[in-house]
Amino acid sequence: MLNEEKVRSMNRLALYEKTQGRKYLPVSKYYRSDYIGLALIRNFFLVTAGYALLIGSACIYYGDYLMDNIHKMDLMEIGIDILLGYAVVLVVYTILTYIQYTVKYHMAKKSVRTYYEELTKLEKLYNREEKKPAGNRSTGGKSV
Repeated sequence: MLNEEKVRSMNRLALYEKTQGRKYLPVSKYYRSDYIGLALIRNFFLVTAGYALLIGSACIYYGDYLMDNIHKMDLMEIGIDILLGYAVVLVVYTILTYIQYTVKYHMAKKSVRTYYEELTKLEKLYNREEKKPAGNRSTGGKSV
């Protein structure tokens, strides 16, 4: 006979694995510093690419103006402004990424902790069932 408590527990575990587990179980395999560090590295490359695309798009859009007036412009000042703008954008996005991934990591750890507690309960149910005496089975006097 099936143990209803075991079935319910396995159902909850399977449901978790299909829903929240897809998002949280991979996160739990990392140390906090590694997880956030990888996110910050990814953030650096994405912000750099995005900022370069933004500057490139602005140069293309204002291309005629730039070509006509490039000899009048202070290119050193424009370069410094672009670099300062990049630094500000990078710092802002780095702070936001750090906060986001720190919160996500802690939520994942909390969620996975309850998942592992449920797994421990299921393991105890199996251990309890194994310890039951085998004399409960009735073979009707025949050898199996």
